Amino acid sequence: MPNSFECSECGNPRVMLDDCQHCGSSTLPAVLMDTLVLNLKFGSPSAEEALERLTISLRRASEVGVKVIMLIHGYGASGEGGFIKHAVHAALESNYFSDRVSEYHYGEETAFGSEAYHALLKRRPSLKGYLKHFKQGNAGMTVLILGMYAINA
Repeated sequence: MPNSFECSECGNPRVMLDDCQHCGSSTLPAVLMDTLVLNLKFGSPSAEEALERLTISLRRASEVGVKVIMLIHGYGASGEGGFIKHAVHAALESNYFSDRVSEYHYGEETAFGSEAYHALLKRRPSLKGYLKHFKQGNAGMTVLILGMYAINA
């Protein structure tokens, strides 16, 4: 996937959360795509650390105008684990992120060709390239529709 953000000061590609690695600007980056892929598994954090990373990322994504987050949380393939997935699902179901997340769609319920898949794709056609990972229903991913974009999507 191409870069999702560029520095508002120097125009170079940059990440969403940190200062620009090229010019050091701390100004919010310009968003180039309305969808962000966020890998909560990166670095093998605890469930609590992953939820904190998600909280910070949701806040910043809302500030810069991201409409959708493709959240990678894993599913505990080793037979044990899935702690991040369970923590994220519990937080979503208890409305912990309701100030930022208007809708969420679990990967295992959004399998390719399913009614839920087609409904989501009809509302957010830009997700087609991302939803290819949902062929059998991807239990390691969740789609988050942010704020007012759920209504207007």
